[in-house]
Amino acid sequence: MKVGQRLLFIIVAGVSLLLSGCGRRAVTGTAPKTEPTTFVRSTTLHTATDQRNQQQLANFIKTKMATSQGIYTNYVDTTKRQTAAATGHEMLSESAGMWLTYLAQHHQYKAFRTFYQATVKTFGDNGQFSYRYDPRTKKKFAVNATLDDLRIIRALNLYDALTKTKHYQQTAANHFAALSQGAIKNGQLTDFYDVQTKQAATTLSLAYVDLKALHYYENQTTKQKQAYQQQLKVIQNGYLGDVFPLYAASYNRDTKAYSAKNLNTSEALEVLLHLAEVGKLKAASLSWLQQQVANKDLANSYSTAGSVVDSGSSVANYALAAMIFSLEKDQAHYRQAMQLVWAGQVVQKTSAIYGGIGDAKTLQSYSYSNLTALNAADF
Repeated sequence: MKVGQRLLFIIVAGVSLLLSGCGRRAVTGTAPKTEPTTFVRSTTLHTATDQRNQQQLANFIKTKMATSQGIYTNYVDTTKRQTAAATGHEMLSESAGMWLTYLAQHHQYKAFRTFYQATVKTFGDNGQFSYRYDPRTKKKFAVNATLDDLRIIRALNLYDALTKTKHYQQTAANHFAALSQGAIKNGQLTDFYDVQTKQAATTLSLAYVDLKALHYYENQTTKQKQAYQQQLKVIQNGYLGDVFPLYAASYNRDTKAYSAKNLNTSEALEVLLHLAEVGKLKAASLSWLQQQVANKDLANSYSTAGSVVDSGSSVANYALAAMIFSLEKDQAHYRQAMQLVWAGQVVQKTSAIYGGIGDAKTLQSYSYSNLTALNAADF
């Protein structure tokens, strides 16, 4: 299940109508004084094998999944769309941010600029990005997904850091200002902002708190620094304990309560990844993840007590684990995780999805798994 979709399942079907242009006016932000070099990774553990596999995967995405509007959610299209989640050839802003990250990281700057322009055209709405678009009906949802916006903002800053330019820093600051005006309330992130109802969510998925991105924008004034510390505190207070050292799925800013619902592992690992990026990953969490990967036993879902709810496995989860291990300079477990990632790559050259992450028989190949694996190979 894709991180950028989960919380939006609860949105009523009415939000899938075409945006009417009645949203907020675009706002102008203030770019941080510091250069965005924090978004450039200093440590990489990938091997030549990872790079070869990554190239095959990138070619699959570029030729079979990417279009002039965005990236398909699945290689196989669907006849009937679902209200709850994107399917088939629908597109997600989540995928756009992840592909932009890859293009910047690989110095494909012209392709980056072209794809960013397409992203704004397809998903843009007064500074924020609709989380989902259906090219068949030309409809896009009236809500964003905060983490997906932050991914795009990070990619813009990464481009400038790598090119040593200021091409996108103001643009990125404007996007963050739009996000702050809608999905950030009193310094606290929320899951989304609906441009039609002009209402923000009352919940915050902990996976959505991109601490590195927030720290970059909330590090100039005392008020900003306090807002950042509050976001960090919201995550840290959601810790489930050393016996099962993950974090609650979400927090309700009205009731001040954490959710007791089962954890989607992709989201749980996004939380650990964000903590690792700012040096706040707990040793117990790292040890737990190392054990699951070493045993090839990283399940798709757990209860808050740590029991397995869905015993299936996902390439995306092992890719997220690999990213975390790289940040922690754990080469041995990074290698184990990436081997499990590449085990999901289609190697039959006669397959329509050759080079992609998916099922060679059914041709099911999802953008989230493909793009997460793609970017993990850069760590």
